Amino acid sequence: MAQAATIIPPLNQRPVKGTICLFDVDGTLTPARRDASPEMLQLLSELRHKVAIGFVGGSDLVKQQEQLGTTAINVSTLFDFCFAENGLTAIRMGVPLASHSFIKWIGEDKYKELANFCLHYIADLDLPVKRGTFIEFRNGMVNISPIGRNASVEERNEFERFDKVHKIRETFVGKLRERFSDLGLTFSIGGQISFDVFPKGWDKTYCLQHIENEKNLPDGVEYTTIHFFGDKTYQGGNDYEIYEDPRTIGHSVKNPEETMVELKKLFF
Repeated sequence: MAQAATIIPPLNQRPVKGTICLFDVDGTLTPARRDASPEMLQLLSELRHKVAIGFVGGSDLVKQQEQLGTTAINVSTLFDFCFAENGLTAIRMGVPLASHSFIKWIGEDKYKELANFCLHYIADLDLPVKRGTFIEFRNGMVNISPIGRNASVEERNEFERFDKVHKIRETFVGKLRERFSDLGLTFSIGGQISFDVFPKGWDKTYCLQHIENEKNLPDGVEYTTIHFFGDKTYQGGNDYEIYEDPRTIGHSVKNPEETMVELKKLFF
């Protein structure tokens, strides 16, 4: 994979013209919060010789580096575009692009009100287990986890099963929508144990402005075909907006294996 990444054609010389593939991370390129398989990384490397590729995830770049890169290989060398936090943190061909900040947008007072409400609500939840990091503050959003992001893989799986029955996250999000209806926030359920909170319009479609700007660059490309692959494509899921966006061709997958099958059908 590392060797292949060094000999890829420039963006404006990819054989399938004007085409880019964007991928959700958890559940699409990798099992939830796990690493990408060697087979997936190899397929992405081969795909990159045909079209531009990028990932768009809700997590920060550190977590995506853990899942997609290695200690020796930076994730920004494996993808043409890296869109962390839905594109609020963006990298193009290894070079950072302009970013934005959630805290500057919402302000400290409103953020404290939101955080306090969430912590009080979580304290009153009766769950099988609770761990740590219930609120993870990120550059472009806040991630809320009723069980806590320090949960083990087994505990995450257990909570996901529990949540499907008891609708913990769905009910929590409903309370937040009601309580903070005046703030212009979006609440998006993703992954196994958490949901994201961010300003309206800062969902995964946020990254598309970077793709659209490509045509204005000296070596840029006008991307007329944008494929998006994601697993949380239902309404309320964190892939829904970009999956349904008229600028993209959406592909709903259940796991990384389905992603690989779909890519092989389309490009190989």
